[in-house]
Amino acid sequence: MASTSHLSILLFCLLLLLAATSPTTAKNPRALVLPVTKDASTLQYVTQIAQRTPLVPVKLTVDIGSRFMWVNCEQGYNSTSDRKVRCSSPICPPLHGCGGNICGLGPNNRINKTGTFGDVVTDVLAVQSTDGSNPGPIVSVRRFPFVCGTAFVSQGLASGVTGMAGLGITNLSLPAQFASAFKFPNKFAICLSSSTNSPGVIFFGNGPYVLLPNVDVSEPLVYTPLIKNPVNTASGFLGEASADYFIGVKSIKINGKALPINKTLLAISEEGKGGTMISTVHPYTVMETSIYKAFTSTFVKQLTGVTRVAAVAPFEYCYSVKGFVFTRLGVRVPQIDLVLQSKSVVWSMFGANSMVEAREGVLCLGFCGWWCGPHHFDLYRRASNGERYYAVRS
Repeated sequence: MASTSHLSILLFCLLLLLAATSPTTAKNPRALVLPVTKDASTLQYVTQIAQRTPLVPVKLTVDIGSRFMWVNCEQGYNSTSDRKVRCSSPICPPLHGCGGNICGLGPNNRINKTGTFGDVVTDVLAVQSTDGSNPGPIVSVRRFPFVCGTAFVSQGLASGVTGMAGLGITNLSLPAQFASAFKFPNKFAICLSSSTNSPGVIFFGNGPYVLLPNVDVSEPLVYTPLIKNPVNTASGFLGEASADYFIGVKSIKINGKALPINKTLLAISEEGKGGTMISTVHPYTVMETSIYKAFTSTFVKQLTGVTRVAAVAPFEYCYSVKGFVFTRLGVRVPQIDLVLQSKSVVWSMFGANSMVEAREGVLCLGFCGWWCGPHHFDLYRRASNGERYYAVRS
């Protein structure tokens, strides 16, 4: 997705189940769909594809800003159709490693802060097609590229997960590869539920994006341009641009009042620092320290009628559920607005988005400073000038 593309933030969820059929050779489906669930133990977003010959289900943690799909090839990877990619292949990106004429890249796990080096491989991959409203046949790609990871880099992933699904701004990411294989636009729409009991979904390709109760959620959405960071925000080769998605937040308001913050922190500097990054590997919003202090100070002052209780890690501001008024948008708390490219384009957050049930009877403000993990070993490495980014909660 280029810098002029748009990211749809979908607010409702539906799980489209994979049909129990063999993949077809349909070449040009209108769109594809992947189910997404939230793992209760790790809070990771997990999807599932079918891969290899014969096809087997493969669970992957979704990383919206990762460069490619990687799978643990050390444990239980058996296929009659996998092929290593040569360094001369057009699949092999310009910046790569090469050993024995085999293309190599570095899969990394931004949850447990580890990385490794692995071969680029192709194999059969099968996924559910859709017309945007109803599930279609399972379709397959004969030579879908991915990178071989290891058991070491797989540590910290949710139970049963053996790799990560990268949706970032690269030619090897899932959106780019699906678009190339099936000749539809290189775009995707993602719905991530905050609940472990309510499923989500990722659409690749053209809309409509029809979810229950029979609503095309692409129609009423407000859009904001995505911003490319020219400096890599993750591990990889020196000189690469970031594969992460950034949005242009201009100011932050609570109950209509703008926070007194250093707005230069909201822009990406020449060194690639600052800005607002979309993340699916951080369970909660992570803020630069001075922004966090201004944000929590204002929010807490305007939150009245409730009793503060002991903090529940990693959160600092927690309250007894008694005293909160419940509405269709969650508990009634100060409204948070991220003002984007104009005053009329606002990402508003209410109680259902901003408050987290940290334990029974306790609600916490779901925002943290730099300590709120997990942190990426490059992205959140502390330097003399402090933390580098804060990530918007999915």
